[in-house]
Amino acid sequence: MPPLKALHAFDAAIRLNSFSLAAEELNVTPGAVGQQIRKLEDWLGVTLFTRHVRKIEPTADGLAYAARIAPALAQIADASRVLRHQHAHSVRVMLPPSFAAKWFSRRMSRFLIAHPGMELQVGASSEVADFGRDAVDIAVRYFYGDDDSLECTLLHRGQAALYCSPHYRDEIGIHTPADLTRATLLNDTLHAWWPEWLAKFANMDKAAISAIRKIDVDLTSVAIESAIHGQGVVLAVPMLAQEDVEEGKLVPLFPEFVLTLSSGYFLVHPKNGELRGPVKMFRDWLINEARDIAI
Repeated sequence: MPPLKALHAFDAAIRLNSFSLAAEELNVTPGAVGQQIRKLEDWLGVTLFTRHVRKIEPTADGLAYAARIAPALAQIADASRVLRHQHAHSVRVMLPPSFAAKWFSRRMSRFLIAHPGMELQVGASSEVADFGRDAVDIAVRYFYGDDDSLECTLLHRGQAALYCSPHYRDEIGIHTPADLTRATLLNDTLHAWWPEWLAKFANMDKAAISAIRKIDVDLTSVAIESAIHGQGVVLAVPMLAQEDVEEGKLVPLFPEFVLTLSSGYFLVHPKNGELRGPVKMFRDWLINEARDIAI
């Protein structure tokens, strides 16, 4: 067998095309990386990199060798990670950022209190979790629940309601949906529901809707925070605004006019896989936590 430590250094160097970046990833010095790769070159009897001043370039032999060993190294890492995690008392969950910040964050400690000895690893991303690639056991997704490869449990059916700060409501004088023509609309670009809401509840046509001032925001939690600071009116899922309404930071506008959506927050995990005990506990706990939300 070739020197395995040297293979690790070679893999990092060829992926990052830099001894320095490889050293940073491996938490060693660039000289140590260079020494390991020289050891591997001596063992193989070929040159893997052409060294230039402040630059390295993989040789044809180096590229071919990397292509052959990369799958094996990935398989070793994956098998080790799976085996290690199978016996861990931990749960890795991926959540949409705004769901994590506005609803989950004030509840997550309850899981650890209810299940002492458990470890909870929470990630927040707008990207769809890939259970075959990402280090994640279970996830929450905002979608239609229509993925046949996943077990999908509805946590909250999507709704869209209007909120703003009390001061902003009084300053602008918002009493009817038609008064929104004087407001600034905080438009969550991931959930662009304004045209549908205004057409349905304010009887506005496209021209009237386009004439209203808007600020586009690509994160729901930022749009909600902007509304709290008096920057405009936000159209958001009620569960995400609930805490701020309870604290008096936001007031609901026209609560009788709530848009019902076909999408929602779903708890998801692969269908063709047995959940570990800790993950089952988390799944059951989160479903129970979500029961206080009006679906």
